[in-house]
Amino acid sequence: MNASLPMRRFVPALAVLGLAAACGEGPPPPAAGPTLVEGPCADIYGGTVCTWAQVEGEEVVQVGATVPLATIQNAPEDMEMSWPPMAAATIPLPDVAIAKTGVRDLKVYWEAHGHPPGPYLVPHFDFHFYTIPADEANAIDCTDLSKPATLPAGYALPDVEIPGLGNLVGVCVPEMGMHSLLASELESDTPFTGTMVAGYYSGKSIFFEPMLTRDLLLQEKTFSLDVPSVENVSAGVVMPTHFEAQWDAAASAYRFVFTGFPSGSATD
Repeated sequence: MNASLPMRRFVPALAVLGLAAACGEGPPPPAAGPTLVEGPCADIYGGTVCTWAQVEGEEVVQVGATVPLATIQNAPEDMEMSWPPMAAATIPLPDVAIAKTGVRDLKVYWEAHGHPPGPYLVPHFDFHFYTIPADEANAIDCTDLSKPATLPAGYALPDVEIPGLGNLVGVCVPEMGMHSLLASELESDTPFTGTMVAGYYSGKSIFFEPMLTRDLLLQEKTFSLDVPSVENVSAGVVMPTHFEAQWDAAASAYRFVFTGFPSGSATD
């Protein structure tokens, strides 16, 4: 009798452990951390500019690009003016960013002399993040003069007369689209330093654009810009709400980071 007593006590203990395991008790598995998905790269003025996305679970929580200081420093002081302006590069976003947010391509322009209207006549970069395919963007000829029914709060979409080019309705540039700008900047006599442009064509939102002066980027400091709340967005596109240019001294580069994508990402 006594020899069997320890076994009677041990068997119920095993049963309790088995039940606990079956019920999922015990420490939970560690949560999966964010994953960086790297996109393509392109050489721009001696620096390698790359796109990327950050994913948590099934959600894309950030999209952006890495822009080395070398690209900013080596941009030519003088360039022959061309119309339409030529992109320094078109770089696709990672497939997961395209599928989940609708943000497709980064087109980079260097404006060595700036461009009209007046506040923007200073050397700067245009970083266009497009939500339409590259072939559609390249086919824009500005013959469609329709403007969006609504604009973000505080934004305007003016018509601008350019000597030698005529009247640009909605500041429309071929192969780019229309440019909606902050009304307060358009009315100012002070040159801009950094702003967020809302881009349109055929009445629809097609890009968002950090437009940043060379002088600002050469300061090697982190800064941020709000992304305007845009309507007229195509199906399958979700828009960010915030932009930060994060300076990485160790890498001598900026990380352009867009965040604030709604949960429940879009799908193709």
